[in-house]
Amino acid sequence: MDVTTRRELARRALDGYVSGPAAPVRATAHALAKVDNAVTVVLVEGISDQIALETAAVGRGRDLDAERVVIVPIGGAHAIGPFLTRLGPLANRVRLAGLCDLHEEEVFRRGLVATQVGSPRTRTDLEHLGFYVCVDDLEDELLRAVGTAGVEALFDSQGDLGSFRTLQSQPAWRGREPVAQMRRFLGSGSRRKLRYARLLVDTAASRGALPRPLDALLTAI
Repeated sequence: MDVTTRRELARRALDGYVSGPAAPVRATAHALAKVDNAVTVVLVEGISDQIALETAAVGRGRDLDAERVVIVPIGGAHAIGPFLTRLGPLANRVRLAGLCDLHEEEVFRRGLVATQVGSPRTRTDLEHLGFYVCVDDLEDELLRAVGTAGVEALFDSQGDLGSFRTLQSQPAWRGREPVAQMRRFLGSGSRRKLRYARLLVDTAASRGALPRPLDALLTAI
């Protein structure tokens, strides 16, 4: 696959989303501009989570803008407390929901308690509040949902399989579990994690294999 085609595929995958060094700040600011008119505000850790959730919603024929559902990438789990504080009285007016990684579950729980959004003690309590936990993270959930062969086919369709094979042959990654290799590959390229958030969700959804946290959160909102 030539470079021009690969660049066009990458552009399509990120159509409608910001990228680059300032992307996290710009994405949060763009979402916050819509919060005052929201009925539901969904807090996620980063842009890739936002892309995944919005892609899954589109796949179900939903228009989150029309429903006044705003997905806000807050810039990491530790920002949840300050972010909820920043929302102030608005937090009591809108429906709150969210998605976090397994290792950030306790951080989200403490943030919700500290800002008096709820007093969750267990994961079930979190889900009753509309907050769902990915194991280990959404990227891992999606890779397992699509499967090794499916992910490799997706890499091939985007002109990335050769680069992935190169990573697999490196001494530090040779012989490692395929999912670990894929996680490393997605995190090592410019904008790659963001692009594949959309592509992996589309693939998982087409197989009826959308990860439970993503599926449950969409159902809840």
